[in-house]
Amino acid sequence: MPVSPGLVDLQVNGFGGVDFNDAAITAADLDRALEAMLATGVTFCLPTLITAHQHELQERFRALDAAVSQSRLGKLMCPGYHLEGPFLNPAPGYHGCHPPDAMTAAKLDLVAELERDLSRPILMVTLAPEREGALALTKALAEAGKIVAIGHSAADFEVVAAAADAGLSLSTHLGNGLPQTLHKLANPVFAQLAEDRLMACFIADGIHVHLKALKALIRAKGFERSILVTDAVVAAAAPVGRYHFAGMAVDLTADGSVRQSEGLLAGSALCLDQAVRNVVSWGIATADEALGMASRHPLAAIRPALDAHGLALAEGAVEWSDVLFVERVRIGTVERRYERRH
Repeated sequence: MPVSPGLVDLQVNGFGGVDFNDAAITAADLDRALEAMLATGVTFCLPTLITAHQHELQERFRALDAAVSQSRLGKLMCPGYHLEGPFLNPAPGYHGCHPPDAMTAAKLDLVAELERDLSRPILMVTLAPEREGALALTKALAEAGKIVAIGHSAADFEVVAAAADAGLSLSTHLGNGLPQTLHKLANPVFAQLAEDRLMACFIADGIHVHLKALKALIRAKGFERSILVTDAVVAAAAPVGRYHFAGMAVDLTADGSVRQSEGLLAGSALCLDQAVRNVVSWGIATADEALGMASRHPLAAIRPALDAHGLALAEGAVEWSDVLFVERVRIGTVERRYERRH
C-alpha cells in the first residue's frame, strides 16, 4: 500500500459544485468543496481567483478569505491564495476564458490593495511577463516572498529569461492559454521548457494537452521540475451540466471537458488523484514519480513563499490502494477513511 505526503493543488478555482470566484461563497460552501478535495488526497491547496475588474477581485477575495477563516477545513488546507491575472496577455488565443477587457498592465499597488485586509496572503501570482511593468512587478513580488508564475503569455526566449532573472520561478498550466497557431519552435512553450529555473505545472486530463504531448513536455522539463495541477472549477467532482464560474456560464460535458458556450475550455473537471492515475496509466511516470509531481514538487515550488510569510503547514499524508485510489487521508488531527475502490 503506497503512502505519500498529502497532495498539493496550486491551481484550483472551485470544486464539488462550489465556485471559489463567487462573491457569495460561504464557510459551509468552502467546507463542502474541501471535504470533496480531501477524498481525492488533496490536503493543501491555493484557492485561485482569475482575471476580473479590481472591484470584483476585491469583493471575491474578501468573500473567499472570510469563508476560509470561518470554515473548519480552510484554516488547515488553505495557507494562501493564487491570483491568476489580471496581468495577462489579452490577445485572442492567449486570454483563454479570462475576460480580456479586465486585463491590465502590471501594477504592484493592485496586488497590495487586494491583499490589504486578508487574513491569508496571496502566495502566488500568474502573469504574462511581456506586459507593461511585468518585469518590475515580478521582481517586487519575488522580493516580497511571493511565487511568480508565467501563464497566458506570448513571451519569447529573451523575455522568459529576463523574467527568470527577476524572480519568475514557475509555469502555470504549460501548454495551455495559447493560440492554435504558433511558430513551430520559437514559441512560449519552448521558451519556458528551455528555462531551467522554471518548474512547470501540467493539467493531466488528456483534454488540455494530448497525453503523448504531455509525455514529451514532462520529459523535456524533467520530473524534478514537473508539477501536476487540476485547474479545477466548480464542475469538478460534480455531475454533467451547466455551472457558473467567475460570472460566466460553463458546461461540463460527457467527455469530461468544461467549456464556455463558444467551445473554449474554461478550467477543468479534473481531480488530482485522477491526474496521478492518468500519468501512470499513460506510461509517463511511475507511481512514485506521479505522487511526487502532485505532492512533494508543488510543495517545494511554494516553500519559499510559505517560509517568507512564516507559514507552517500541518502534516498531511495519504494511504493509497495498489491501483492508486485514496484509502485514508490525514491532515493534522483530521482523518478520513474511504472504502477501497478498484
